[in-house]
Amino acid sequence: MADIMRDTPALPTVTRREDYTPPAWLVPTVDLGFTLDPAKTRVTARLDVRRNGDSDAPLRLDGARQPVIAVRVDGVVFNDFRLEGDDLVIPLTGDAHIVETEVEIAPERNTQLMGLYASGGNLCTQCEAEGFRRITYFPDRPDVLSIYRVRMSADRARLPVLLANGDPVAHGSDEDGRHWADWHDPFPKPSYLFALVAGDLAVNRDTFTTRSGRTVDLGIWVRARDLARTSHALDALKTAMAWDERVYGREYDLDVFNIVAVDDFNFGAMENKGLNIFNSRYILADPDTATDYDYDAIAAVVAHEYFHNWSGNRITCRDWFQLSLKEGFTVYRDQGFSADQGSAAVKRIEDVRSLRAAQFPEDAGPLAHPVRPESYIEISNFYTSTIYNKGAELVRMLATMLGPVAFRAGTDLYFDRFDGTAATCEDFVASLEEASGVDLTQFRLWYAQAGTPRISASLTHEAGGGRATLQLAQHVPATPGQPHKSPMVIPLKVRLFGAETGRALADEQLILLTDTAETIVFEAVTERPVLSINRGFSAPVVIDSDRTPGELAFLSAHDDDPFARYEAMQQLMLDTLVAGALGSPVDHTAVIDAVAATLDDTTLDPAFVAEAVLLPSDSFVGDQLSVVDPDAIFAAREALRHDLGRALSESWRAAYAVPVGPYSYSPEAKGRRRLRNVALGYIAASGADDADALAYAQFEAADNMTDRQAALTTLVGGGSPLRDTAVATFYNRYADNGLVIDKWFQTQALSPRADTGAVVAGLARHPDFTLSNPNRARSLIGAFAVNQRAFHALDAAGKGPGYRFLADQLIALDRLNPQTAAKLLPPLDRWRRFDPVRSALMKAELERIVATPGLSKDLFEQASKSLE
Repeated sequence: MADIMRDTPALPTVTRREDYTPPAWLVPTVDLGFTLDPAKTRVTARLDVRRNGDSDAPLRLDGARQPVIAVRVDGVVFNDFRLEGDDLVIPLTGDAHIVETEVEIAPERNTQLMGLYASGGNLCTQCEAEGFRRITYFPDRPDVLSIYRVRMSADRARLPVLLANGDPVAHGSDEDGRHWADWHDPFPKPSYLFALVAGDLAVNRDTFTTRSGRTVDLGIWVRARDLARTSHALDALKTAMAWDERVYGREYDLDVFNIVAVDDFNFGAMENKGLNIFNSRYILADPDTATDYDYDAIAAVVAHEYFHNWSGNRITCRDWFQLSLKEGFTVYRDQGFSADQGSAAVKRIEDVRSLRAAQFPEDAGPLAHPVRPESYIEISNFYTSTIYNKGAELVRMLATMLGPVAFRAGTDLYFDRFDGTAATCEDFVASLEEASGVDLTQFRLWYAQAGTPRISASLTHEAGGGRATLQLAQHVPATPGQPHKSPMVIPLKVRLFGAETGRALADEQLILLTDTAETIVFEAVTERPVLSINRGFSAPVVIDSDRTPGELAFLSAHDDDPFARYEAMQQLMLDTLVAGALGSPVDHTAVIDAVAATLDDTTLDPAFVAEAVLLPSDSFVGDQLSVVDPDAIFAAREALRHDLGRALSESWRAAYAVPVGPYSYSPEAKGRRRLRNVALGYIAASGADDADALAYAQFEAADNMTDRQAALTTLVGGGSPLRDTAVATFYNRYADNGLVIDKWFQTQALSPRADTGAVVAGLARHPDFTLSNPNRARSLIGAFAVNQRAFHALDAAGKGPGYRFLADQLIALDRLNPQTAAKLLPPLDRWRRFDPVRSALMKAELERIVATPGLSKDLFEQASKSLE
């Protein structure tokens, strides 16, 4: 073997969108061979490489410094290669060659969970975004699409199941106790979609018949003990396949579709072509161990990954700056699917709540970036709420502006035109533009500009003349690297209601706000109007209006748009909480009356009522303040919860007394359970003497995890001796179920009690806590860091033990799994929003993280940008 030249490590480099160049070499076909073993796996790769264009560049293959056993070019041993940093560079003349490499890797030592790694005795892969290079040397970029053939061999007793992308071709046994399997994926795909699983797994099988009459074999592969908990996921898969045919005209294209669930996974799931790999929390469910939320999330994630078959696999992204091309579009698709399975109104509320909890703060902080970013150090850091959730809102706005017929024509054109290619966000928008004939030039700013637009809205009425005038103005705040913004096109659904009669004064109107300020006139308005704006959350913006508390209460009772009705209630609550947090005198009567009216309205879906009467979170209240005061916010929120609980005690008890019956995963049963558990929370907030006993009785009698965890949450937040009993009972009952023990950690980490910080510090030393499993790390560290009261609590010396705890955990986690560590950092990046004492303490921890020797580029990028 030739001497290998290695560069010394350099500071992290910045990749910029403007520097994109097409690949110098293409790889039309790939043949991979795996001699699998957890300790030492040998990987052979046979690449058919073709020069792309007139470049004379050498063949550069991305890698992770795997030991190179051999390199051959056109069948001849080739020693004139070199390693430059992590890359394998092979100087080639001519335009086409067969390049073969052989390397060794150690899956069981791969704690980063990227590439090929071991989980629970099985082997699996995760290659998005740049994990394939940790398996073998390859041009690991999304615009290099290849047809893959894979042969795996392994010890049959240890790894009896061998799965890969595409369809199975052949399998057999060797005399030494080993066996092999060949797989072929006929559809060109980028390396990030490669997948392999080998292990001791059981399968739940079924079939699906496509609209053209083809039979697809379905399989969900898990450990044998988990097989009984896969039926819900399998049903969701079949429902999603039928939905995508009906709504988007997309039919599945292979003979098999397999899903594998693993315990150790950085993401929720991965859409690898024909072989989806899932975090087990998004597959396994039964009533005793999974909540209604878990059931909903499983269906949504199964659908999301399946929908990627077209919006992500058949058409992939040209480069990682186009990530929202597949993720934003597919989130929009899975949101539509979920809305069709139950209450569309409740689903929209849940989606907007998630957007406001994660994406709005991201847009307002140092890590703000456009939906199509301009640069990155580590691409894994751009798997953000902006890319996914705001990206989905952009697609939703396009669908709103174009209407269902034109939008479907545009997506059909996009799928047909770019099938089998690596495309861009511009390609998607241009397809919609061409199919609809609508000029989307200004809309493209949504992909290029970061920040959440703020809309001011003021409605006046000429009492004698019947004319109402709506003044609208928009402002897009400055964000890092973008101090000045151009006006966006903002689709706002608007309707006026009569303040006296409660009836709609006109049809809903779609207003396209395109300038800094605009005036809209409504004629023949016969009574004083009340403004309903951004109905259905038609645009991801903040609305600042001059609507009075009385008008908000009116809309919460009379608006015919469910989301707008919910939003009016939330705004009324929010205004009250902000005033309380600022120390202003507050009267809770308007909120109490509005909540009472909602509880008394028997025409409303209980699931909607449960959402409408919940108070905004501490963190969302904090987002409205120029300086966040966690203690004042908590006090204001607890005071309002207490008053709502006491004033409406009979209504809460009536809601709690409504029988739900034996467990059923139906929209009706879910709604009744949800409202019943919200009512329990308010009964506890009222300070009722029997609240803890009521919660404990529910905890003991529950026939499902939804009710049991809700009762545990109530008890964990209180001071009754029953709290410790419930915590111990829950742990002992589920000690052998990792996913449920994650709930046990999370519930305690989210407790509003004053001693939560100390409890969490103790739980970090619990024998069941480990940083090596991302779910477990998120369940304790991630949950604690979003518990605004506990995380920001100061000790007697004026220090921030929560900040130091998080930084310590992130530094330790970074040595094992940089990707997960980086994703848990954002609670510290908001240091500028807090009072001087907390701000300085948070900043100091960020500086300590950045100064840590050997820090990964994942965590370095997030922490250093947070300090800019």
